[in-house]
Amino acid sequence: MSPRQTGANVARGGRQQLDVRGLLCPLPVIRTQERVESLSTGTLLDILATDPGVLQDIPAWCRVHGHGLVATARDDTCIRITIEVCET
Repeated sequence: MSPRQTGANVARGGRQQLDVRGLLCPLPVIRTQERVESLSTGTLLDILATDPGVLQDIPAWCRVHGHGLVATARDDTCIRITIEVCET
């Protein structure tokens, strides 16, 4: 996704952060679903996690529920997944 597209999404729906570090499956997905239900279309949600299972679970959840996977990143202490809330 280009910065221009991301900028349009942030302007349209804003950007939120969800910290699920320390939680294990299935809680990161459950917390993500609960947060997404309260967000408007176009919002970007940055999910911070430590459970490596989220690298498969969150993208699969996005596919099933029609939300966009924008980016994933991982360092020594944290996994960051950015999703775009889409109209479902």
